Amino acid sequence: MKIIKSIVEMREYASALKADGKSVGLVPTMGALHAGHLSLLARVRDFCDKSVMSVFVNPTQFGPAEDFAKYPRDLGRDCGLAESAGCDCVFAPSAEEMYPEGYGVGVSVGPIGDTLCGAARPGHFNGVATVVLKLFNIVSPQAAVFGAKDAQQVAVIKRVVADLNVPVRVITAPIVREADGLAMSSRNVYLTRPERERAANISKSLFEAKALFEGGEQSVERIKERVASIINGALMKTEYVEIVDPASLRPFDKVIDGAALIAVACRTLESKTRLIDNIVVDCLH
Repeated sequence: MKIIKSIVEMREYASALKADGKSVGLVPTMGALHAGHLSLLARVRDFCDKSVMSVFVNPTQFGPAEDFAKYPRDLGRDCGLAESAGCDCVFAPSAEEMYPEGYGVGVSVGPIGDTLCGAARPGHFNGVATVVLKLFNIVSPQAAVFGAKDAQQVAVIKRVVADLNVPVRVITAPIVREADGLAMSSRNVYLTRPERERAANISKSLFEAKALFEGGEQSVERIKERVASIINGALMKTEYVEIVDPASLRPFDKVIDGAALIAVACRTLESKTRLIDNIVVDCLH
């Protein structure tokens, strides 16, 4: 497995692969890899000959009061895991490489980035879209794989690709969960032991919401109330519980009458860890 840290070398590597007739798939990450990330590598191999995983903690998507400084970083560990999962290349640039002195242009994603997580994290999705577009321009992949846990991120990237005519196929991989249902996340390491035990109630609330819906409940208000009650009852504070269209992220008004994304974000009370999760329901299933 190659480890590349410069943009010039990354472009040369990708160009050589294409000259050899190989397709390239990209898995963008911020490192702190877990089984969820590795499942993205497995997914990309279904579509492309060679895989590139980026490992870059992107400063432009963190707010001033967020956890950029303490976000877990261990490139050696990440490279070992990526190699064991069959990755062909890890691209691990520095912040100075990605945002050199004088850098000043970014992507503005508009209203789709202002809802859900974007409401509490102004500018976050502008930073996400900017770094992903930069990675697309550096690696020139034919496809890129993103995890379904970050549903708003997926919707934003799909909008960027469509609106800016980016020739990259965006593939969504299913959420990978722990045995008790908690969605895998790099931020799970922040949880105290009691918080970790209670965090399984996040997915429990979503599975119950899906069961309610499949049992005939279509009231947006009643489903949201049930989800929030389970999460708040587990000593976590909900930031939002929303039921929206999976592509546009527009909220359903009173009843769910089509495919819907039930999305939640909450914080634990002790470590103040912010966790997100979601589930998709559909009247046709």
